[in-house]
Amino acid sequence: MLRLNLIGAGRLGKSIAQLAQQSGQYRLAGVYSRSLASSTAAGIWIGAGEVAAQLDDLPSADLWLIAVPDGAIASVATELAQAGVVNADAVVFHASGALASDQLRPLAAQGVLTASLHPAFSFADPARAVQTFKGTLCALEGDAQAVAVLSDFTTTIGGRAFALSSEAGAKVAYHAALSMAANFLVTLSDLSLKTAEQAGIAPEVAQQLVLGLIRQTLNNIDSLGAAAALTGPIVRGDSATVAQHLAVLPPATQAVYRALGVATVALAGERLSKPAAINQLLRPKD
Repeated sequence: MLRLNLIGAGRLGKSIAQLAQQSGQYRLAGVYSRSLASSTAAGIWIGAGEVAAQLDDLPSADLWLIAVPDGAIASVATELAQAGVVNADAVVFHASGALASDQLRPLAAQGVLTASLHPAFSFADPARAVQTFKGTLCALEGDAQAVAVLSDFTTTIGGRAFALSSEAGAKVAYHAALSMAANFLVTLSDLSLKTAEQAGIAPEVAQQLVLGLIRQTLNNIDSLGAAAALTGPIVRGDSATVAQHLAVLPPATQAVYRALGVATVALAGERLSKPAAINQLLRPKD
């Protein structure tokens, strides 16, 4: 049975460690966080793991998960390297969505295998996360040997692994893609709902109207692809309707409409026979 050490006793770390422990193929060897109380609570919740009062008190392990805030990953890696407690054949990985495995450079310099593993999943509630994690896509990046080990780890805890390039900027682009999909969709939904209310539509009806259309559109994207799923006045080249839209929108919403409109023109491509008029309307106003 392979041994896992957990550094950072937050929601993600506890959830991944619990999934590993429950798999029967991994055993939580040790837990450490800056707060001894948090470490102790995590060990009790997971039902395993030796609680370490200091980083260098952690026991030997095959895998080391650094589940700390992004800004602390590099410093923890430096501390681990200085402590000399990680075996050269071990895999140390962090779970940041935006940062790459180069944050663990001090350990890699010692011959330790390093990587990053980011589950595209919300760990708001660890108990629920453990129950619903199965099938989650997990992005792996880093040393090839480490990625191979973590691919097996990901499969064992119920996830689906896929590899990211280690080229500069690739991890950040991955995280930006997720942020746009999750965060901007929420913002766009809110703007659509507010615009529906501007039309005098009751909030409960607006909710059904806007969210129903979003669900239908997502299904179309899934089935047809983004370009083929595109509909509406921009792809039709209906500049008169676009002008009317802009005329009734408040300035802040106009700016969003124009920015997304320009991207929509690009997506429409050859389907839009006369883009010049639309682009003229969408040009940012001084």
